[in-house]
Amino acid sequence: MSLHQKTKMSFWQIWNMNFGFFGIQFSFGLQQSNMSAIYKYLGADEASLPMLWLAGPITGLILQPIIGAISDGTWSPRFGRRKPFFLIGALISSIALVLMPFSSSLWMAASLLWILDAANNIAMEPYRAFIADKLPNEQHSIGFLMQSFFTGLGITLANFTPALLVAFGVLTFADKMSNGIPTYTYYAFFIGAVAAIVSVLLSVLTTKEYPPTQEELDEIAQQKAQSNIIYRTFQEIKHAFQTMPLTMKQLIPVKFFSWYAMFCYWEYITSGLSISIFHTTDQHAEGFMKAQLLTGNLNGTYNIICFLVAFALVPMAKKFGAKSVHVFALLIGGTGLLLMPYLNNTDVLFELYNPFGTSISVSSIYLFSFGLGISWASMMAMPYQLLAGSIPKEKRGVYMGIFNMFIVIPMAIQIFTMQFFVFDWLGQNPINVIRLAGTFLILGGLCTLFITVKNKNEVVV
Repeated sequence: MSLHQKTKMSFWQIWNMNFGFFGIQFSFGLQQSNMSAIYKYLGADEASLPMLWLAGPITGLILQPIIGAISDGTWSPRFGRRKPFFLIGALISSIALVLMPFSSSLWMAASLLWILDAANNIAMEPYRAFIADKLPNEQHSIGFLMQSFFTGLGITLANFTPALLVAFGVLTFADKMSNGIPTYTYYAFFIGAVAAIVSVLLSVLTTKEYPPTQEELDEIAQQKAQSNIIYRTFQEIKHAFQTMPLTMKQLIPVKFFSWYAMFCYWEYITSGLSISIFHTTDQHAEGFMKAQLLTGNLNGTYNIICFLVAFALVPMAKKFGAKSVHVFALLIGGTGLLLMPYLNNTDVLFELYNPFGTSISVSSIYLFSFGLGISWASMMAMPYQLLAGSIPKEKRGVYMGIFNMFIVIPMAIQIFTMQFFVFDWLGQNPINVIRLAGTFLILGGLCTLFITVKNKNEVVV
């Protein structure tokens, strides 16, 4: 991407360039733990939840390759190539986060989720290409795993924020807004809005992008001179599909089973916990509110595990290969989800010291989140490491956008199949949906075995 050889970046330089990922993932974390509950507070039932989650996959499917292709053809000496998209996405995301808890109807909440997901996709997709733009090949692993770390950290804090606001006495458990949504949900979303804009600003202000070569500048100028930017963008996407590397094709089933599973989990974990532990599906019952807070704690736990193991995966990937690490990670996460219905919130595994009060008891229900955290850390890094060396540098944006389509297409398929026949086939039981998620993670791990590699660290290109 530049006239000069890329130089190795220090740990803290890589930290700063990826810090904006923290705010983007804080926003995603708030969605994962709270949107199903928000929909239920506004009158939705379990059968209608999948369709209400449609915003994420559809906006990702449409926007990610388009934003990737446009960012490939963007250059501003003042703002750079990828950074303008970080800023625009973070600003829109912050506005949507502030408004979400004030939703007065399902229609309003679903509409804001569409806006929020669109903004997050605008910011997130160029961040994947940003790693390949800035870092030499030997630092790709730590770059993507730094994003995995901030994914874990951002989503962890997002998940724990409502429970912490209650635990520290800032808000009470029973406080609700006029629309029935708990007050702690509003404050969590407001904190997320601040995190999104501040973290992205730090990355933008501390990291410079490499200028394009003269040849790339000439190509960008030629593209801008063309009158139909929409036609050009879709031609680039079409050509990228036609010349897709073998590695990307082999990763399609891996991504399908993994992300179908995760969407099952995010949609139904609160209802599953409400049934298996608190024995209720009534959104007005105290047990359902406890299930919502427990969801945040469990999701926070799996994301703590995510950022704790993220850097441990670097030496593991070097020793055993990204492929082997990903197989192990998906198998252990899937096994944990299959065990979830047999765990409870009463059998204490151990206690954690709490300087602010009584010790924190960690019960057996947290066991599944430990395995899921390992899977999540690998999902955020290993497929990108396998892919990064197989795509041409001048097309990183569009290829990363297409690769992210392999995340959102499984989500869209999950929504329609779950809405129209899978939920019925599973006896309309949220616990069975979680079992299906575990099975699909395991299938994703098995599909990873079929990815062709020259050796444990190099993909076939």
